[in-house]
Amino acid sequence: MAVKVLVPTPLQKFTNNKAEIKCSASSVGELINSLETDYPGIKARLCDEDGKPRRFLNFYVNSEDIRFLDGTDTPLTDKDEVSIVPAVAGG
Repeated sequence: MAVKVLVPTPLQKFTNNKAEIKCSASSVGELINSLETDYPGIKARLCDEDGKPRRFLNFYVNSEDIRFLDGTDTPLTDKDEVSIVPAVAGG
């Protein structure tokens, strides 16, 4: 099953400068582990020491925030699109 992952510019140094990658996973948590296998070091940027997504990093599955779905247990299906979006603050 192929899932499209949109990678923000600051993390593209871990994905060989690719903004979009394909990945096989049945959940967001599995996707994060798969990314770590293919792109070592990226998981430390995506997750905290407990393996939870970092506080200022948002994951969206087909434009839906996983915090309002099942978190990292959110299921993925063929052709889903996962966006990794750094939170922006300012004033």
